[in-house]
Amino acid sequence: MKFFSGGRRGGAKPPFPCDSMFKTFLRCCLVLSFAFGGGVHAAGFQRLNLPMDMNGPALQGGIWYPCAAPPREVAIGRVTLAATPDCPMSDGRKPLIVMSHGSAGSYLGHHDTAAALADAGFVVAAINHVGDNAVDRSRQGYLSIFSTRPREIKRLIDYLAGAWPQRAQLDGAVGFFGFSRGGYTGLVLAGATPDFTRGLALCGGEPSLPMCRDIRDGKVPAQPYVKDARIRALVIADPLNAFGADALKAVSMPVQLWASERGGDGVTPASVEAVREGLPASEFRPVAGAGHFAFLAPCSAAQAEAAPAICRDAPGFDRAAWHRDFNAAVVAFFKTALR
Repeated sequence: MKFFSGGRRGGAKPPFPCDSMFKTFLRCCLVLSFAFGGGVHAAGFQRLNLPMDMNGPALQGGIWYPCAAPPREVAIGRVTLAATPDCPMSDGRKPLIVMSHGSAGSYLGHHDTAAALADAGFVVAAINHVGDNAVDRSRQGYLSIFSTRPREIKRLIDYLAGAWPQRAQLDGAVGFFGFSRGGYTGLVLAGATPDFTRGLALCGGEPSLPMCRDIRDGKVPAQPYVKDARIRALVIADPLNAFGADALKAVSMPVQLWASERGGDGVTPASVEAVREGLPASEFRPVAGAGHFAFLAPCSAAQAEAAPAICRDAPGFDRAAWHRDFNAAVVAFFKTALR
């Protein structure tokens, strides 16, 4: 099956600027889908604590879902959510979206996108990846993290489908959203096998990382990389590329691929373009003026003070305004791909 690919296969690249009429169209479609799809829902929210088992350590995160009650502001650390904690879920069975954050990120990093999906009728679950999150960076620089990340998402889906108290309200359709290393995680789950002997772009700036030393010294261990056939569609934003072109040919599901113009944190426009070239097909979305961290939710004042490098965008780029279009496009993609 062929999906919209931004118009290029061996021709000129499309320009970065997005068409404003198309963005308006997306927003209108989203509004109409709410108006004629059972009404607007607020995002319910519950904490997720997946206990340690024989397959891995405990996982913490959150679940967003449709809820009939009006949202309110909920503060979790420096992050403020618009959600209704522990609200009863609205009736009906719903598709599931699982989320994977970037290096040293958080399950809250894309909370506005999670809320938009929940408002549109999806259940959304996100976790902190063990040893590679904002609180625990103990394994951030090691190659082993690239094997455990996909396994943790598989465990998350296993839990939600098998032990979560509201599992009967899932309809069996599963989509994936991932940013940076989270985008890498989704590509592995979709069938691509990484090849770290090719090197990583991030090692050019951080050659002393344990993973970069191991790659340089030819000490890349053989690791298991799990796939999950339950996942039927991917949205990936500025994915870390650790794949040869042939490996990406194994990804046969619908993919919406987002690319920042400026890149950052070991992800370059060229490396994302290589992912695009390697995929059999994708709906390609370049974002003019965006840096790598523009895909994270707009920052609160407390976040901006604590992490200005992540929260500050290039002059002229309005992250909050752009996220309204971004979230609408993500919702529209999953509505089509998982129906």
